[in-house]
Amino acid sequence: EVQLVESGGGSVQAGGSLRLSCEASAYSYSIYYCMGWFRQAPGKEREAVASIDTGVGRTDYADSLKGRFTISRDDAKNTIYLQMNSLKPEDTAIYYCAAAKLAGLRYGVGCLGQDYDSWGQGTQVTVSS
Repeated sequence: EVQLVESGGGSVQAGGSLRLSCEASAYSYSIYYCMGWFRQAPGKEREAVASIDTGVGRTDYADSLKGRFTISRDDAKNTIYLQMNSLKPEDTAIYYCAAAKLAGLRYGVGCLGQDYDSWGQGTQVTVSS
């Protein structure tokens, strides 16, 4: 099972930026994965933020976040990132990284709605107005 550790959270004023990192261990280069970022705000359900398919490289975003958030990967570091710009107070949440093994290459199918089976512990992001 893939082990995931998030970092990079913190407190920032509205309009600021943060970059979250998710380092994966026990990660196999011979297997394709969906890697996703999720968030959960107090009193709200967890929601998908962004995802990347490591096989075909496809990225997907929650519609409300397109243009402000960017997911990327560094295979040499076994790490995925979430660059968050123009942050708003409503972005305040715990952000989680997740992984799901894929059976093979997939075309035309994103990872945003994938069932994930490995999760990190989360990192807190707080945006003040």
